[in-house]
Amino acid sequence: MSRLAAGVVLITAHEPPLTEDGPRGEDVGMTATAFTSVSLDPPLVLVSLRNGSRMDDLLAEQPTWGASVLSESQRHIAGRFAMKGRISDRLLFEDIAYTRGEVCGAPLIGGALAVLECRTEQRVEAGDHTLVIGRVLKAGLPGSDAGPLTYFRGRYRHLG
Repeated sequence: MSRLAAGVVLITAHEPPLTEDGPRGEDVGMTATAFTSVSLDPPLVLVSLRNGSRMDDLLAEQPTWGASVLSESQRHIAGRFAMKGRISDRLLFEDIAYTRGEVCGAPLIGGALAVLECRTEQRVEAGDHTLVIGRVLKAGLPGSDAGPLTYFRGRYRHLG
């Protein structure tokens, strides 16, 4: 499957605090290349999450999340959120420009080609992954005219 070129998307969610009086929740993010449109009416997208990953666990409990389609100039963001054994999620967002989604509350990356706010409609177990189908509640085009960031043969690439 490394021969199948894929777009690169940052999936984000906001983990709410455990109690109303507890500390502020944390923003969580992960790089995904298994992301696709499923339906236009209703607007549905699909992301594949590794079973047991923090994002899989969070989206099993928290129904709303964001997706930012990364541009070719955002390779560093994709790499940062794809690292295994990485630093705390709180530090991952530290120097990245983002806005908070009005509907989902998740970070939406500034300069992305497109941003989506989604609510999970269905979860399908598939081998060592869970397919999360989300209804697009709100979509935006932040204004980047750059080309898309792609992933092919184990490396980030750009069209050109």
